[in-house]
Amino acid sequence: MDHEAFRVESRERWEAATPGWIARADAFAAATEPVTRWLVDAVDPQPGETVLELAGGLGDTGLLAAERVGAQGKVIITDGAEAMVAAARERADAAGATNVETKAMEAEWIDLSAATVDAVVSRWGYMLLADPEAALRETRRVLRPGGRLALAAWSAREHNPWLALVSDVLVAQDLVQVPAPDVPGPFSFAPDGTVEGLLAATGFTDIAVSTVDFPIGAPTLDDWWEHHRNQSVALATATADLSPKAHYELRDAFDAAFTSFVQADGSVVVPARALMASAEA
Repeated sequence: MDHEAFRVESRERWEAATPGWIARADAFAAATEPVTRWLVDAVDPQPGETVLELAGGLGDTGLLAAERVGAQGKVIITDGAEAMVAAARERADAAGATNVETKAMEAEWIDLSAATVDAVVSRWGYMLLADPEAALRETRRVLRPGGRLALAAWSAREHNPWLALVSDVLVAQDLVQVPAPDVPGPFSFAPDGTVEGLLAATGFTDIAVSTVDFPIGAPTLDDWWEHHRNQSVALATATADLSPKAHYELRDAFDAAFTSFVQADGSVVVPARALMASAEA
């Protein structure tokens, strides 16, 4: 894999995806609240401490941590996509979070001095990086001795049909290719021992890995389609230039994939499972 080309493409994809993520921000934050809360509870930020959020997107986890550190503490929300950072800034301002700083920053090169933060959180970030080991080494460098790390990644495909089925539909419709095994993606950390191995190799101790199961969905199949079309760059790109006939075929395949998850009231409820890891520097 060309790591630098991957980084450039990834950054461009997230810049393009930001408006869709803003549109679904409240719904996604509500659905994933169990994961966000687990991360913050795991690092247990205390009043006056400094917390760093890496690959923070819209900053859900950082904003929750900001409530814990209080006015004398600080939370730094970072992301590689400047549009995401700008959106996180707007959300922090709207929440009145005066103890939040936002920065455009790559997780593989953290622009902070060594041993300057008390805790680091990252929700579904490390697994998407070109070099997660480098990012974890950087994370340990900026943590104070005894500092805490908490991260979330996606568990295996079979535990996350909400995400896997969309990929399967796009592949079946010849709209995307099956990614090469060495390309980072949502299930990069799913194989047994991957997270533990990376944390141990980068010098972390007191490593603990568990899972959080939660439902994710939408009020209707139409809304579920819009959720994915807004948040998935692959799906948005695939639908951009489709003929009406091809678009209907894709939508029919999408609906068929999720029919078994449609409830009696028409809502869609799909299982999701996150891998949760905590460790100490």
